[in-house]
Amino acid sequence: MRTKTEKSTSTQHDWADLKVLVGGICGMIVVMGIGRFAYTPILPLMQRDLGISNTLAGSLAGLNYLGYLGGALLCTFVPAVLRSQRIATSMLLLSLITTICMGFTTAEMWWGLLRLSGGVASAVLFVIISAEVGETLTRRGHGHWFGALYCGTGFGIALSGMLVPQLDKFGAWDYSWVGMGLVACAFAFLSALLGRQRHHVSAFIPAVVKSDSSLRPIWILALAYFLEGLGYIVTATFIVAIVAATPGMERIAPYTWVVVGVAAIPSTLLWPHLARRIGNRRALIAAYALQASGIWVSAWSGSLLGVLYAAFTFGGTFLGIVALMLAEGKLRMGAQGGRAAAFLTASFSFGQVLGPALAGWIADLHHGFTLPLILATGLVVAGGVLIMFDQRFVTAPLAGRGD
Repeated sequence: MRTKTEKSTSTQHDWADLKVLVGGICGMIVVMGIGRFAYTPILPLMQRDLGISNTLAGSLAGLNYLGYLGGALLCTFVPAVLRSQRIATSMLLLSLITTICMGFTTAEMWWGLLRLSGGVASAVLFVIISAEVGETLTRRGHGHWFGALYCGTGFGIALSGMLVPQLDKFGAWDYSWVGMGLVACAFAFLSALLGRQRHHVSAFIPAVVKSDSSLRPIWILALAYFLEGLGYIVTATFIVAIVAATPGMERIAPYTWVVVGVAAIPSTLLWPHLARRIGNRRALIAAYALQASGIWVSAWSGSLLGVLYAAFTFGGTFLGIVALMLAEGKLRMGAQGGRAAAFLTASFSFGQVLGPALAGWIADLHHGFTLPLILATGLVVAGGVLIMFDQRFVTAPLAGRGD
């Protein structure tokens, strides 16, 4: 039996680890939920007030993901980045500045530069936060908490979906960018305050275990993740704009993004929980199939029920897929888990760079998003098929494997 002192020490450690997790969640709200995804609910306002085309909208999104790809590659090939407090702080400031400054210009060149720079910051901080929070929780025996980290993205998405329509009432598209940037500043302060000890504990590098130092174990996984990035990003970029352009749906358009965020929040816990019961492969196949069904419905349905189904299935799967993919990469690569996360993120980003620009161009060419959404459905299905035939998945569920 543990003594009172041991119980007290354990409780203190639990509370300290919880603060690290909450700090990481706040960081994800800043760099992912707002810095990366606030563009989606603000885009229809920019199209309404400035008349920007789907092609330009897709290109700006593509530049953001190009920056995200660059940041992921930086983390892959310069792993020292993952341990630099200075770089982490610089990237956080860059994310805040690029979000706020989007509201202070109408020059396409500056928009592109801001979205590109913001993408770099998002990727670097995503990998840093994932690696550090993951190490901290795993070392203290709280690895089962890890999936909750990514719910920060869902919180940020829901928050932007709720606040952007209110900010629009006070001004226009530019007020929305500045307002969301200021909200991000508040969460950045909380992240720095609560996660202060994260860097302290992550200084202890865990003992190296034997693992394959090459990336061979995750090549097929990375290709499936690339196809997911190429397919899901069409919805992630344009869903609010698509609903806003649907007759009779204009008023509810911003709130579809709230539905996405609300569905995303529990998904990072529910999908890993399902994976522990049925295995990572089956859970991923189910997530890909559900997401594909929602994209397919959005291509054809103009009803409220169809819109809600598309938003809910998209929000309820895309972060779950992220959590499952990174967990599987860590499982296969052992001590190279941080490198696996960076490489998988880079693969995902290749798809995200191509997807919005192609979808926007095709939408302008065919006067609508039906064809881009059909193609996106096919890409996600193809990713699920690759997972089905990937022989490196463990056959048993992941319960009891220290996740």
